[in-house]
Amino acid sequence: MFPKPQPQLSPNTYAYEAQPMVKPTGFREYDARWLFGQELNLMGVQALGMGLGTLLGEMGKKEVVTGHDFRSYSSSIKTALIQGLMAAGCKVHDIGLAVTPMAYFAQFELDVPAVAMVTASHNENGWTGVKMGADRPRTFGPDEMGRLKEIVLSARFDLSGGGSYVYVDGFPERYMDDLVQDRRIARPLKVVAACGNGTAGAFAPQTLKRLGIEVIPLDAELDHTFPRYNPNPEDMAMLHAIADAVRENGADVGFGFDGDGDRCGVIDEAGGEIFADIVGVMLARDLSKLKQGSQFVVDVKSTGLYMTDPVLQENGAKTDYYKTGHSYIKRRVNDLGAVAGFEKSGHFFFNEPIGRGYDDGLVSAIAILEMLDRNPDKTMSELRGELQKTWQTPTMSPHCDDEIKYDVIERVVKRFEDMHAAGEQVAGRPIKELITVNGVRVVADDGTWGLVRASSNKPELVVVVESPTSEEAMRLMFRAVDGVLRENPEVGAYNQTI
Repeated sequence: MFPKPQPQLSPNTYAYEAQPMVKPTGFREYDARWLFGQELNLMGVQALGMGLGTLLGEMGKKEVVTGHDFRSYSSSIKTALIQGLMAAGCKVHDIGLAVTPMAYFAQFELDVPAVAMVTASHNENGWTGVKMGADRPRTFGPDEMGRLKEIVLSARFDLSGGGSYVYVDGFPERYMDDLVQDRRIARPLKVVAACGNGTAGAFAPQTLKRLGIEVIPLDAELDHTFPRYNPNPEDMAMLHAIADAVRENGADVGFGFDGDGDRCGVIDEAGGEIFADIVGVMLARDLSKLKQGSQFVVDVKSTGLYMTDPVLQENGAKTDYYKTGHSYIKRRVNDLGAVAGFEKSGHFFFNEPIGRGYDDGLVSAIAILEMLDRNPDKTMSELRGELQKTWQTPTMSPHCDDEIKYDVIERVVKRFEDMHAAGEQVAGRPIKELITVNGVRVVADDGTWGLVRASSNKPELVVVVESPTSEEAMRLMFRAVDGVLRENPEVGAYNQTI
């Protein structure tokens, strides 16, 4: 009988080697993340595999694709996960080193229902995790993650055995062939492809070159120490590095791929940073011209321009604001049959004919290149300049422990609800509405808004502010939102601020 996982064990002890350690907070809303060695050991990974295999058995889908990102420990974690999956009777298809969308693609290409991708995405070194799904192109949501947590922590595994293992040799070539099939960019373009020394470096530059454009690789050498910056296209250090490379090389656009390749950040030809939700508006404009009445989905962190942009209105486009999180937006895009979904973090989801409904940073980059190809006389900055100007903060993340962050958000939501009910102002303006589908988005009567929500994958809160009227209004809203946050002593310092 496999031992019941423990929430904490001391390294360099017999117990650490003889018992599984799985910290309960590692089970997030739509994937799993732990600090490897501190919150999860290899026996804990085995328990996770057994639990996932048991859950897949309950779903009648005991065949799964797995791959791993480029971290010093990811391969060994994947091996332990595979052992657990096989003990629970799963047939495992191992595609080796991969970006996450390659694993999603493998579900379609290999006709396998489930996926378990070992990745810490853009998280700092020391983190690991698994992105899972069993209903392509969807990934797990709170219901599936809750059931998985219950199975693992109670050690109620179905270890009937009968599992098997297949290594799929040469799979990256199949993935890259699919991305470029029937696609070619006619416009001569020069592109910076920044990978932050993460997994995308093995695939992104060579894939983009096959489209017929000039590619300048930046930090594309695989190095799991991430010597320059974390591969995170929301991180200003990465964006600034891309901007410098774009200006130095006279490039038309710069792309920044995150650690597991499912997100893409964008820099224009002048070195200007274009936040992902603004890129989404640009793409929505372009795609809505091709299909009248296009449906789009965006997350609550995103700009208000999706509702007010005159081109989108003229083309009859419809936009649905939904919960932040790649799993939530992915499901919503599928449920609504949307043309595309855009998340401020850079997760973009395109349905056919552009994509298969899952997030892939390379598909996003190709969609942007095709937009430039359809607008041969316009630069990225000119296309950006056609949008109404707004003043927007980066995504800011004050520290808040996993164990308390959702309680803090409940308090913050209640505080704004009380303010609204009492007719109080925020940032010197009347409160027009509160959107509470995911944390709270407080909207003033001039359209200025501020969002506070709990991060789904790190011990942090998420704060975003935007104003369509002025930088001063944006800063006033930030101070108002931060003032409410500071009523809670559990909220720590920001990773970055304005």
